[in-house]
Amino acid sequence: MPRCAWATTEPAITYHDKEWGVPVHEDRVLFEFLILEGAQAGLSWNTILKKRENYRKAFDGFRWEKIARYGKRDVQRLLQNEGIVRNRLKIAAAIENAKSFLAVKKEFGSFDAYLWSFVGGNPIQNRWRTLADVPARTGESDAMSRDLLRRGFKFIGSTICYAFMQATGMVNDHLVTCARHAELGGSRQRK
Repeated sequence: MPRCAWATTEPAITYHDKEWGVPVHEDRVLFEFLILEGAQAGLSWNTILKKRENYRKAFDGFRWEKIARYGKRDVQRLLQNEGIVRNRLKIAAAIENAKSFLAVKKEFGSFDAYLWSFVGGNPIQNRWRTLADVPARTGESDAMSRDLLRRGFKFIGSTICYAFMQATGMVNDHLVTCARHAELGGSRQRK
């Protein structure tokens, strides 16, 4: 199967073929990606994919209501966990993001409704030919980042937001030469 050029080894190949770019509308999965994208900052995504199961266990299955109540003892437990990225700022950000997530959910009814409003409720269908064509950020990711930061979220700059949008299918950034591009609606043009 022709793939995007970045999917060359496991677990990136399986992730590319089954998850990356598939529209996500489940709040728990959106929250998981939000935390993982923040953890990935400055690291390779493959590193995070390899630690994903450890993150699920360490962060109570990404149950935001539980994470929002984490205290000093939980932070120490996470800092000792060799299965995740042991960065105090990223761990603190995950806890703050859970609190902010609760507030957004309360205001909008779901995190899904809030996030997808940045793309008008439908995936943006891009038509990139090479990895060099794919932007690191867009106007939509800039707007999302600004609003999330205003709401108290951490580790959520525009580049992280764009990677999050790619991962959760808010944008279809599979290259046109990749089989997944058409499978995920790539034959439709961006409006």
